[in-house]
Amino acid sequence: MKLFPFLLWWPELRHTGVARADLMAGITGAIVVLPQGVAFATIAGMPPEYGLYAAMVPAIIAALFGSSHHLVSGPTTAASIVLFSSLSALAEPGSADFVRYALTLTFLVGVLQLIMGLARLGVLVNFISHSVIVGFTAGAAILIIAHQLRHFFGLDIPRGLHFHETLFAIAYNLEDASWASAVVGVVTLAAGILGKRWLPKIPYMITALVVGSGLATVLAVVGGVELAVVGSIPAALPPLSAPDLSFDTVKQLAPAVVAVSLFALTEAVSISRSLAARSGQLINGNQEFIGQGLSNLVGAFFSAYVATGSFNRSGVNYQAGARTPLAAILAGVFLMAIVVLVAPLFKYLPNAGMASVLFLVAWGIIDFHHIRKIMMTSRSESMVLVATFAATLLLELEFAIMLGVLLSLVIYLSQASHPQVLVRAPDPALPKHRFNTGAHLVECPQFKMVRVDGSLFFGAVNFVAERLRVIANRHPQQKHLLILARSIGFIDVAGAELLAREARNRKDMGGALYLHAVKPQVRQTLSEGGYLDEIGEQNLFETKSESIIEVFSRLDRRICARCDRRIFMECANVPRNEAPYRRVSEDEGRT
Repeated sequence: MKLFPFLLWWPELRHTGVARADLMAGITGAIVVLPQGVAFATIAGMPPEYGLYAAMVPAIIAALFGSSHHLVSGPTTAASIVLFSSLSALAEPGSADFVRYALTLTFLVGVLQLIMGLARLGVLVNFISHSVIVGFTAGAAILIIAHQLRHFFGLDIPRGLHFHETLFAIAYNLEDASWASAVVGVVTLAAGILGKRWLPKIPYMITALVVGSGLATVLAVVGGVELAVVGSIPAALPPLSAPDLSFDTVKQLAPAVVAVSLFALTEAVSISRSLAARSGQLINGNQEFIGQGLSNLVGAFFSAYVATGSFNRSGVNYQAGARTPLAAILAGVFLMAIVVLVAPLFKYLPNAGMASVLFLVAWGIIDFHHIRKIMMTSRSESMVLVATFAATLLLELEFAIMLGVLLSLVIYLSQASHPQVLVRAPDPALPKHRFNTGAHLVECPQFKMVRVDGSLFFGAVNFVAERLRVIANRHPQQKHLLILARSIGFIDVAGAELLAREARNRKDMGGALYLHAVKPQVRQTLSEGGYLDEIGEQNLFETKSESIIEVFSRLDRRICARCDRRIFMECANVPRNEAPYRRVSEDEGRT
């Protein structure tokens, strides 16, 4: 982590064309975020101008203190709908109390994100699986569409209703719908779809809003039809603000703070890593935590609600040729200037037109490609996706995220607690009789080899112990057990005790336990806990050659003389009678 990470990329601006590329990308970003900011503020239940405020100062701070060269922070669909869901039960959306709660939540989220970054907890975002994100965003998209239907049809329905309540209210009041609002909505929707297809260089939101506003103006002038509009936006820079840090407010917001922080960080880090994979840049997850934390912490004092990485604006920033974070900084600066010029025009923007734009936004965030992939590939991940999607529609959004994370952890722990325990034996069909797994392979009657693929921790001990017990009961004559431990990356006290217990059991059977290719950290745990004394230092081997030669030397030669399997090279040196055993050197060949 760096205190001033911008000092690392600032010298790059001296190179030819870098500053100019960032300048053009910054202008593009400012234009793109203008309609998005208003749309996202509407989703969040905030006054429209707050969506623009969230794209100004937070974008600048995140670019200065993050590690990604292309990530652009600001308001997003997911963060906006989580904010609305978290706060609508506490205050009327759009009210002064709602704004106060939103700014306080933003400050607390920033503090938590900053603490997590300084504590190097960037790894935590890895526990929110891709299925959780896909399921949540799909559910959030459906919620956006449901909540905007009232504006599309011009219905007077209370805000803050649950998903099913919203649908029932719209169906019950549909006869009171305004045909003018519906017409404006349909035309705006069509303009957005066609503009996205035929005018790709112009942001489809701008095309849709211009057409929708024009039609609403014509209906008002020619037909005298009055439609509800978004209203005027202050043509000013973000006003100073302060969070409410009273005990009661913090207590009410605490559950939402954790969920919003984790989800926002996951969104930001995932986007930055995705773009870094294309550009070849290395991303510091902890530094991104710090950048996101500072952007929200500072933004809360400049009337910005929760900001995080935006996939759309970050992608546009990358495609526009941005070379350094200066592009995101300039986008925030240019947006301040543009707002002063165009803010008065928003009084002509009809709510029905904005609803149609939000329909397009919602549809665009549903990841149909990955939904199909997940449903076709993994039953467990499909369950996580469906559960998160359903919870997003039926529960509070912060709990939906937590439920998805919990299910992901349960599935992971279930898989981790069932490591593969594979019986291995030489395979004559492979070069040099390499080890393989299969029921057709012949084993030594005195010597069992197994490979454990996974960590030996408290959650996996019972499963592995049961597998070893079954192996011992089915083949009691195989008194010697070699565990191929190369894939055991971690072991705790419970796992160490399991190995020590198995060593004692094998010794009581007249054999021994042997370990091959033990990792240093695993060996250290066995040694420091005294478990290596029971297993025996001499029973740990670095190579398969060493382990098989040593174990073979301890086998009962009378059984070897009568054995017709002869699967090891050493077996060829044991005659059918009781002839003395001649130890084969490693240079004479190895299975």
